[in-house]
Amino acid sequence: MTLRVLDPRQLPEGDALTMAPALKSLSGTVVGMIDNAKIGTARFYDHVADILQKEHGVREFIRKRKPDATRPAPSEIISQLSGADAIVSGIGD
Repeated sequence: MTLRVLDPRQLPEGDALTMAPALKSLSGTVVGMIDNAKIGTARFYDHVADILQKEHGVREFIRKRKPDATRPAPSEIISQLSGADAIVSGIGD
């Protein structure tokens, strides 16, 4: 009997992505937060927002919630976050 091993990796496509340059400061910025719709995310983000505002001077938050955690954020949500200087996206259980 022959054992066949499959490689699920795909070859890279297109140009490599680069990260945006780091902000010099969060003071006076607008931070977007994408909630993945898991039960603990909103409460966790409340805590993160409190720290970012009190300790780093974040001016405003744009908070959006995805319909569920299994799919990417819809284009409408991405558009609504376009005015943010930085985005926080994470998982909360």
